[in-house]
Amino acid sequence: MVGYLLGPSLGAILYNSVHLYAGGALLAERGHAFGLSAILTDLGLIWMAHVGFDRAFGYGLKEATDFRNTHLGSIGS
Repeated sequence: MVGYLLGPSLGAILYNSVHLYAGGALLAERGHAFGLSAILTDLGLIWMAHVGFDRAFGYGLKEATDFRNTHLGSIGS
């Protein structure tokens, strides 16, 4: 959300890049596959759960027009 201080287009890009399942899955997979740390695996799973909760509550990927416009529809009133 801090990226939105730089404008809605850049904010949407930054927000969307962090709110993808792929980042969490990659982190969890690398932590598990290479035995780097259980913490990395846990952080990856938490990341994916965060994204899932966002989707469940209607907070989807942001559009470049406004923070309230998502791929799931408009947020708020």
